[in-house]
Amino acid sequence: MTREGALLVMVAVAVTVLALLAWAWVRRTRRDARYSVPVGELPDGAVETAVFAGLYVATTRHDEPLERLAIKGLGFRSRVDVTVTTAGVALDLPGQPRIALTRDRLVDAAQATVAIDRVVERDGLTRISWRIDGDTVVDTYLRPQDASAKALADAIRPLITPTGSDA
Repeated sequence: MTREGALLVMVAVAVTVLALLAWAWVRRTRRDARYSVPVGELPDGAVETAVFAGLYVATTRHDEPLERLAIKGLGFRSRVDVTVTTAGVALDLPGQPRIALTRDRLVDAAQATVAIDRVVERDGLTRISWRIDGDTVVDTYLRPQDASAKALADAIRPLITPTGSDA
C-alpha cells in the first residue's frame, strides 16, 4: 500500500469513529431529553451558609457513576460555584441558568472517588444525590477547589431529612 493509500485509510477510520461518537451523543441526549433540571432561585428567605468554588464533573444515574446523563445544562464538565443555603443548594455553571436543588429534592450528600472518566484521590469528589423528576434519583459529582469534598458534603448533609422532605 502506498503512503497516500494508508493516509486515506487512517482518515476514513478517524472520520468513522468521530461520526459514531457524534451519533452516540445524539442518541444519549434524546434518551435523556425527558429530564429537566430545576432552574431558578432558591425560595425567599434562604440564608446562605457556605459557598464553594470547584469543578462540575458529571451527573449520572443513581449509584451508577459510569453512566453519564446528557441533561441540558449538565451535559459537560465545567467550573461551578456551589451555594449552600438553609433552603437548599444552588449550582451556578458558566453560561447556564442557576440550578436550584431545594431541600425536598435532596436525597444524600457523600464523598466519592470515581465518576465517568474522572478518578481522584480517595473521597476527593462530592456526590449529591437528588430527585430530578418525581422519584428518579440522579447523582451529581463535584470537585471543590479550595475546600475538601468532605467539607462540601458536610455542609449539605444537614439539609437532608430521612424522608427527603423539609419537615
